[in-house]
Amino acid sequence: MAQISLTFPDGNIRNFDVGVTPAQVAQAIAPSLAKAAISAMVDGQHWDLQWPIHSDARISINTMKDDGPALELIRHDLAHIMARAVQEIWPDVKVTIGPVRDYGWFYDFDRAEPFTPDDLGQIEAKMKQIINARDPVRTEIWSRADALAYYESRGEPYKVELVHKIPEDQDLRMYWHGDWQDLCRGPHFQHTGQVPADAFKLTHVAGAYWLGDASRPMLQRIYGVAFKNRDDLKAHMTMLEEAAKRDHRKLGREMNLFHMQEEAPGQIFWHPNGWTIYTTLQDYMRRQQRRDGYVEVNTPQVVNRKLWEASGHWENYRENMFIVEVDEEGAREKVVNALKPMNCPCHVQIFNVGLKSYRDLPIRMAEFGSCARYEPSGALHGIMRVRGFTQDDAHVFCTLDQVEAESKKFIEFLAKIYSDLGFDKWRVKLSTRPEKRVGSDEIWDKMEAALANACMAAGYPYELFPGEGAFYAPKLEFVLTDAIGRDWQCGTLQLDPNLPERLDASYIGEDGAKHRPFMLHRACLGSFERFIGILIENHAGKLPFWLAPRQVVVASIVSDADPFVEEVVTALTLAGVRAEADMRNEKINYKVREHSVGKVPVILAIGMKEVEERTVSVRRLGETRTETMTLEAIVAELSAAALPPDMR
Repeated sequence: MAQISLTFPDGNIRNFDVGVTPAQVAQAIAPSLAKAAISAMVDGQHWDLQWPIHSDARISINTMKDDGPALELIRHDLAHIMARAVQEIWPDVKVTIGPVRDYGWFYDFDRAEPFTPDDLGQIEAKMKQIINARDPVRTEIWSRADALAYYESRGEPYKVELVHKIPEDQDLRMYWHGDWQDLCRGPHFQHTGQVPADAFKLTHVAGAYWLGDASRPMLQRIYGVAFKNRDDLKAHMTMLEEAAKRDHRKLGREMNLFHMQEEAPGQIFWHPNGWTIYTTLQDYMRRQQRRDGYVEVNTPQVVNRKLWEASGHWENYRENMFIVEVDEEGAREKVVNALKPMNCPCHVQIFNVGLKSYRDLPIRMAEFGSCARYEPSGALHGIMRVRGFTQDDAHVFCTLDQVEAESKKFIEFLAKIYSDLGFDKWRVKLSTRPEKRVGSDEIWDKMEAALANACMAAGYPYELFPGEGAFYAPKLEFVLTDAIGRDWQCGTLQLDPNLPERLDASYIGEDGAKHRPFMLHRACLGSFERFIGILIENHAGKLPFWLAPRQVVVASIVSDADPFVEEVVTALTLAGVRAEADMRNEKINYKVREHSVGKVPVILAIGMKEVEERTVSVRRLGETRTETMTLEAIVAELSAAALPPDMR
């Protein structure tokens, strides 16, 4: 029989018969490994133990100690086990799809009656029965005709549609978990008992259109989370409870920051408190960019489709664009424009005005650009996912030889900003060339090396994500970790030789000839709206003093103290502190409680004793004790704290 060579992680090479499975490979190495094995990695692909290997490959055997593969299998198997449990309880429910997602999975069902919290408990109990039964998991390749006949005979229209959507040249793989079957790429465990029965939880139900199409049936989506053990699950559930307390929508109401309404879906009505955060953050970013050599520009929000056609966005991004048709006077047909979904094509237009020399490069061009993108209504989420937003956007026009230095400069710039905003824990992802790409390998080598070298020179090692770059260039992504351990991808640095080519950007080189600049798309915050939501949740509403919209409330204990209250507010205001008076005829404990809910960092209480001694009673947010300070001392302390980090 023909043989293949398998290379192991230690470099050892062994020969096996063509069609050997990873399970057989593990058994050949050691019975103990065969017993512990859950899957394999074959040439970088996650491989089921039952799948045959037909050609030479690199292979490693996964066990439950390998977190990535183990969690993928746990969550994927649980999606199937949950669907099986639902159909065992309610046989007439139709199943659709159930992918793995962050921390867990979901599965969409077509059921006439809505699922209730009690139903979720019933489903969980049935799932544990299936896990404890240790039913075998097996897989087969089927013909298209057999798959269609199978699903049609069982009245599963969604599966029939999925089979029709699978390209003719792709295999149709079927998986059984016991007697229950699903169409699935895999991989999966070898029996249901390999799933930890005490490390999962069904969390909630939501509506979801079939295949995300609002014209298709509305389904019920059950979400679950899963981990390798009960302790990890408990930690995650505790994090979710904390996240609910920190929800920016809840805190936005309590702090009176913003609201949203159906007349403007996905757009924000900023209240004075919220707009104070916004403008304070924007002013800080503007100062930082000026210091780092950026020029600030502003470009139109409504731009003719011709520019979007030239840039490629009309062809590839039109479904996410808001189209504006205008009956221009004297025109034979309507002029078609679009609200800009991004700023980069407009920045190239500014670059293209007048001749540019190599001596002018790099040019760092920044804009707080207001953009609009269509997001499905079901995807909107507070101020985190919106249709109207402003980016802290900038583009660096430079030569390929300048890319590394400019990238290093940006990473250092971003690191300072994140530190100032309270984020000291973040990581860098480097996404490299995909299979389908444009440009020579030589250019790709230079671009990838420039980004990698920039990361190391700036002192920030990167995680490599092979094949995840754009078709024209690699990119860096910067992922923040917040106070409760959640990751947020905010900053980006994207190399782009493509757009300058499409929009005919050029500069005169040292040789006197025209050359195309490279374009670096970069952002630190991403969008102000989303980043402010992240800030609110990271700090649980207790923003750093310089960012807090209401920094100080001076509250009277008795009405006779009102004149001194006004004097204190005036002194603080003149010192650059956002201060306000509360001279309502309410008890001081009521005032303190109300302003604490509104996350005011400092409350100064003034009674007759304070008036006589020209002092204030200071209560800080989150503390139960109070202290007495002179007016001069508190003004000096708070005026220093009110300065943004870059001005201290």
